[in-house]
Amino acid sequence: MSEEANGTMVSHPLGEAKHLEKRVCVGVVAGAHGVRGAVRLKTFTAEPKDIARYGPLQDESGDRQYKLRLTGSAKGVLIGKLTGIDDRDRAEALRGLRLYVPYSALPAPGDDEFYHADLIGLEAALTDGTLLGQVRAVHDFGAGDTLEIDRPEGQPVVVPFTHAVVPVVDIAGGRLVIDPPPGLLAPVEAEPA
Repeated sequence: MSEEANGTMVSHPLGEAKHLEKRVCVGVVAGAHGVRGAVRLKTFTAEPKDIARYGPLQDESGDRQYKLRLTGSAKGVLIGKLTGIDDRDRAEALRGLRLYVPYSALPAPGDDEFYHADLIGLEAALTDGTLLGQVRAVHDFGAGDTLEIDRPEGQPVVVPFTHAVVPVVDIAGGRLVIDPPPGLLAPVEAEPA
């Protein structure tokens, strides 16, 4: 299962109508590049350069918009210019800024593809219908996506996001089904002191 853009649902109080649409985080400013206001961007899109394809980027609040012009790449990041950022100090001040686009600007996911923003918040149940919890986050530490599930009681659990472990994803129904292999959800035993 794959995705084109890693995203989070906006969890801030929303006041204006323009903020009501679900948005997806497509990148983050990693720092300044050079002295003329260019920024280094870590992208969360399947094709890194697609970050510039979806239209103006917004800050987390949705109050600021930036047009992005890509100028190059370096060591796992893209280099680009954001409108209104003309010197190194202003570019460096944006370090850590998450960049969002409206969900509607993204292409529809293919079969068996999901945006992280679609998965976060889904109810997670076992195959027998027992509620396990709610998807809190989607992680990719290099060996494939995992889902972090908040449980009503106890510690969160992390499960591999594979067809074998997550055979059903029902975005419209707001749930997914987890079929864990033996031992995956076993409680962690404390080591004797």
